Amino acid sequence: MTSAESVVVVAHWQTTEASVSTVRDLLGDLRTQSLAEPGCEGYEIFHHQDDPTSIVLIERYRDGDALAAHQKSDHYQDIVVAKIRPLLTERRVQILRPWKG
Repeated sequence: MTSAESVVVVAHWQTTEASVSTVRDLLGDLRTQSLAEPGCEGYEIFHHQDDPTSIVLIERYRDGDALAAHQKSDHYQDIVVAKIRPLLTERRVQILRPWKG
C-alpha cells in the first residue's frame, strides 16, 4: 500500500473475559511502541461501555507506507500477530482514507 494520503485504521476486536486483561496490558505496550514510529500520528484504544471485551483501536498514519512499516515492525509482529490475535474471538479491520468529494 503506497500512498501520500493519510490513513486511518479502525480495528474492532472481540476477546474473552478470561483474556481481556492480558490483551489490555499488551495493547498498552503496543500503543507506546507504535506512537514512537515516525509515521504514526495517533493511536487510541477504546472499549464498549457495557462490554470491556469489545475493543476498538483507532490508528492514524502519515501515509500507506507508514502503515505498511507499522505492520512489518518487530513489535507489531511480536505483540499483535504472536500474542494478541490468538486471544481474539473476532477481528475486523477497516482501512480508511480521506473523503475526496
